[in-house]
Amino acid sequence: MTVDGALEQLQALGNPTTRRHNAKWGAGDNQFGVKHGDIRALAKTIKADPKLAASLWKTGNVDAQLLAALLVKPKDLSAEDVDRMVRTIAFAHVADWLISYVVKPHPDKELLRQKWMADDDRWAARAGWSLTAERVVKSPDGLDPPALLDRIEAEMGTADPAVQWTMNATLAEIGIHFPKLRKRAVAIGETLGVYRDYPVSKGCTSPFAPTWIRAMVSRQG
Repeated sequence: MTVDGALEQLQALGNPTTRRHNAKWGAGDNQFGVKHGDIRALAKTIKADPKLAASLWKTGNVDAQLLAALLVKPKDLSAEDVDRMVRTIAFAHVADWLISYVVKPHPDKELLRQKWMADDDRWAARAGWSLTAERVVKSPDGLDPPALLDRIEAEMGTADPAVQWTMNATLAEIGIHFPKLRKRAVAIGETLGVYRDYPVSKGCTSPFAPTWIRAMVSRQG
């Protein structure tokens, strides 16, 4: 599969509804508007192809970058490669796929997390907080949750929206998984009010941290 061939297939799969949805959430004009399910199906037919993934990523096209995130082999990338990719992101959906499929499986993710947690680049910071939220849930040893809450309390209210999303996830996960800090986590969420009025589909949990925390704790029985 060539880059031109992949782009032609993506273009053929594009639709105006998805383009409008992407635009609503911050995507620019460099997109075809391909449904995520169609991108996943295309990736399965192409299979892992790091060289093609690198070329697709360089196009800056939203759909090409989403496809690239599925075709790359994380272990074949250096930490510098991953850092460079993160800093060239321009759309939140691409950020989340890259974090899920490339950053989180990468062997140097903890080194990257520590670097990104002190970074001014919004996409690097988004990735850093996403990895921190994951550590809160899966491997909290060595973390300082009260200090994380201090940062969230001081920074989340005025943070870039790209960073707020994963910073808020860290707040919620601390409240869910650290009972002794739950009251404080809920209080921070209530005071900052981030995502209080976020539109949520029926049956889905609000990203507003106090609501999210209470909902997940109630499911723990």
